[in-house]
Amino acid sequence: MSFRPMTYFSKKAVSSLIASLLIPQAAFAFSPFVIKDIQVTGLESTEPSMVFSYVPARVGSTFTEEQSTELIRRLYATGLFNDVKVNTSNNIVQINVVERPLITSITFEGMRAFDNKAITTALSNVGFGTGRALDPALLDRATSEIRQQYVAKGHYGVDVTSTLTPLPNNRVGISFTVDEGVTSRIKEINIVGNKAFSESDLLDELSLTTPGFMTWYTGTHKYSREKLEQDSETLKSYYLDRGYLDFTMEPPQVTISPNREDISINMTVTEGEPYTLRKVQLAGDLLDLNTELEALVTPKSGEVFSATKARDTVNAIKTRLGELGYAFATVTPNPVPNPETHEADLTFFVDPGKRVYVRRIDIGGNVRTRDQVIRREMRQQEAAWYDAGQLATSQERIDRLGYFNEVQVSQAPVSGTDDQVDIIVDVKEKPTGMINLGVGYGSTDKLSFTGGISQENIFGSGTDLGLQLNTSKRNRAAVITHTDPYWTSSGISRTTSLYYRIDRPYNSNVDQDEDNYRTRSIGLGMNFGVPISENDRIFMGLSFENNKIELPSESAGYIIPRAYRDFVDIYGESTNVLMFNLGWAKDTRDSAIAPTRGYLTSLNATLGVGDLKYYMLSAQQQYYLPLGKNYTLAFNLGADYGRSLDSNKPFPVIKNLYAGGIGSVRGYEGSSLGPRDLDSGDYLGGSSRIVANMQLYLPFPGTQNDRSLRWFLFADAGKVSVSGKNSCSAGNDRYGGLVEKPCGWRYSAGVGLSWQSPLGPLQISYARPISAKPGDNKESFQFQIGTAF
Repeated sequence: MSFRPMTYFSKKAVSSLIASLLIPQAAFAFSPFVIKDIQVTGLESTEPSMVFSYVPARVGSTFTEEQSTELIRRLYATGLFNDVKVNTSNNIVQINVVERPLITSITFEGMRAFDNKAITTALSNVGFGTGRALDPALLDRATSEIRQQYVAKGHYGVDVTSTLTPLPNNRVGISFTVDEGVTSRIKEINIVGNKAFSESDLLDELSLTTPGFMTWYTGTHKYSREKLEQDSETLKSYYLDRGYLDFTMEPPQVTISPNREDISINMTVTEGEPYTLRKVQLAGDLLDLNTELEALVTPKSGEVFSATKARDTVNAIKTRLGELGYAFATVTPNPVPNPETHEADLTFFVDPGKRVYVRRIDIGGNVRTRDQVIRREMRQQEAAWYDAGQLATSQERIDRLGYFNEVQVSQAPVSGTDDQVDIIVDVKEKPTGMINLGVGYGSTDKLSFTGGISQENIFGSGTDLGLQLNTSKRNRAAVITHTDPYWTSSGISRTTSLYYRIDRPYNSNVDQDEDNYRTRSIGLGMNFGVPISENDRIFMGLSFENNKIELPSESAGYIIPRAYRDFVDIYGESTNVLMFNLGWAKDTRDSAIAPTRGYLTSLNATLGVGDLKYYMLSAQQQYYLPLGKNYTLAFNLGADYGRSLDSNKPFPVIKNLYAGGIGSVRGYEGSSLGPRDLDSGDYLGGSSRIVANMQLYLPFPGTQNDRSLRWFLFADAGKVSVSGKNSCSAGNDRYGGLVEKPCGWRYSAGVGLSWQSPLGPLQISYARPISAKPGDNKESFQFQIGTAF
């Protein structure tokens, strides 16, 4: 029996390279032998099969010294082991390993500039994360990656340290402690080489700025490498959009101060000369749609080349081809400049690809919202030809639900086919509960408050529930509404409402007790909406309401408006009325909260029968016109007209309409426009009303394209009057004088601030009445959350 001496091949090292260099020097030569068995010891979390897969030989085959060295090199290269030994004895290969600890947790302390998830993803991209073996080299790389993420956002003074906490069963927890330091701010931005455009005009195009009035809110004065790269592309696009095809730009030079707090940026450009288009044409496979596609080409011969027009043409052609099922059509603009004449020929090469149909629609990102709530808004159907127009409409409809911060719709080709595509709808949910608060300040009413709470998308079902409370001293109300937008599968909506309201008609006399009379109303209603097209809907409904007027005795010294005394004499203190409602609305706005384009048209008719017989006609038109990419001009016109069905009876005063204040004509106290009582001076409202508004939204200084915070200029006009035999009484102002032309037009203009706050749309306005008459009550400053116009 022969005896083979035992030999050892081992090396503790931090890299497979060092191991491979040193192991051969330490190895003892041995003669090749036929493997009888292979054994592995020292494993805790690694499967033996994984180790066996790296052995360059098998049982029954010959094992050599070179294979032993290669085996050690391979196992070190996995990064799973701190030590590897290969022993050979009695024709048995013994592999002894010491595993590296397994990372079971990664935590961060002191990190505020980044979300933990974002950094965890960044570390995973460099191969570092939970479930992996602790590799000291990778730990150093992870620490460096965190530091680089901070430097890219201007935190040049950041310090990152790691702490290892041993855990049972050869596991380890890692904690990164981050001292973020001071964020470097941009001290100056210089653009060199510009001749055609001023530096100030070019700087206005950039997202990065020097410290200014609103940079504390926008953070645009904080350096970011990513934003600087975007600004470089913005500057290039600015020149290309104005015909400078030879424009070039050197990489921006960033200089940081010794204290790492101030940054200077220098951007050097070479403009060249603008080019005029000599010829514009289409080429490629036009699918016999030459005339139709040529009509979509916006650049024309003789014009200065515009990258925006070229891009718009590309998008228009791709959209049209997409509507025909060509999901992956490509359109490539190719400008060929002539440097001598500064003219260019522009050719759009069209490749429609193959027509495809939709295999499947996948929905993701919805944790709370049910799939069906999203899927029923899809106009693109499965097993149908791909239609880019229907996809765009689907995305708009999902976005209009108001349940999501972001809606992304994309397509992916189906592997193994060339005529199928899957649609991926990815949403990011947002809190759908909302609190509405309103605050007004007037010379007589002082502070008044309104409030409400609503919950859209209850339990992810797509239905809405709202509770609105009004606690002002003139009007107290509680309204509960429930809306099911898909009461039927065909899209018929149903809204049920229950309300309790107490109205104390406004008393303009500060010496008069506002509690001397009131109207109490209890109502229940149901309204249905029937879609007749993508943007059109017909509404119809029925409501029942009980009203009771509580009037004190005039012998007690109270001054009761004549209109309310006459109402009780004619209709009685308690009345019941059944109201039929019929309306139509067309809504093409891109957003219900902060629209920038589109319009809303609505018509409505209400017929009251029972103790009160009357009708009310209403119409509203809103229009939003984008002016460039930062400005929006908005118009609103609303008109209402009511009349009694009984020629011998006046229009019920408790159904009167009011105007004045935020939401109608700013600059005047709420509900103050229109007739007043001759004795008390109380605001009575009227049976007809017209309100017109014009509003120009502008970006807030320093916020660039942020539409969540904008200021606006506005002009309002409105009037409230009476119809039929009723007279427009001038009444008394709070000082005992008559009000001049109370039913005439009132105008105002002012400035305001709009903010899409976490609590809802916030609006602050300061208005100056333009045509105030003697006796008008004014209210310049107004504030409200939860209103859009």
